[in-house]
Amino acid sequence: MLDSIPLEKILFLDIETVPVKPSFEELSPEFQHLWAEKTRFQRKDEYSAKDFFSVKAGVMAEFAKIVCISIGFIHKNKSNTAFRLKSFYGHDEGKILKDFKDLLEKKFKSKDHYLCAHNGKEFDYPFLCRRMIVHGIKLPKLLNIAGKKPWEVRHLDTMELWKFGDYKNYTSIKLLAALLNIPTPKDDIDGSQVAHVYYVEKDLERIKTYCQKDTLTVAQVLLRFMGQEIIKEAQIEVA
Repeated sequence: MLDSIPLEKILFLDIETVPVKPSFEELSPEFQHLWAEKTRFQRKDEYSAKDFFSVKAGVMAEFAKIVCISIGFIHKNKSNTAFRLKSFYGHDEGKILKDFKDLLEKKFKSKDHYLCAHNGKEFDYPFLCRRMIVHGIKLPKLLNIAGKKPWEVRHLDTMELWKFGDYKNYTSIKLLAALLNIPTPKDDIDGSQVAHVYYVEKDLERIKTYCQKDTLTVAQVLLRFMGQEIIKEAQIEVA
């Protein structure tokens, strides 16, 4: 299957998310109750609702927001091949999502285009869709999979590809990068630190850089799966 997909038709992406509020106390009473209700079976007796908020809120679309979407694509011409990186980031999640949707509808709108992310089917793609719905944004074609047959969904997932049908296997992008001899993206922060960098350090540029490194690594991993040379540093262009 992979051999039949032109690399120029793939949009690689990664998202970074944080809780909608810096702390459980800053949620409205209604959403404090809804959080406690939603997480009661996950928490069991190990965490209070308040303590669990700092652990898990950033990955639940009902209680988190996107602060960065980084995308990358391979561009080829007669003289060279480049990997172009661009990020949509900031405090205004609605604008981030609208700008990302505009890109999809202008540059990646044909039925031949694909999205590719690591653990994208479990996290990135549904998270993007849910937050777009929250902001009243109509889903772009590449994300709107309602009513589509499985073979019509143009979503690639490097973690799913690595599973080879093994449903029990979870492998991080960091492990795959090390295993496949790809420069690791985890040389600064990791996902568990993004909320601290956002709310305490207030360093969006650091989050953007981290997100772009992950996006590049997703592309490198897919190239390894396809038996192709990885992207060299000189080929990377950042918008």
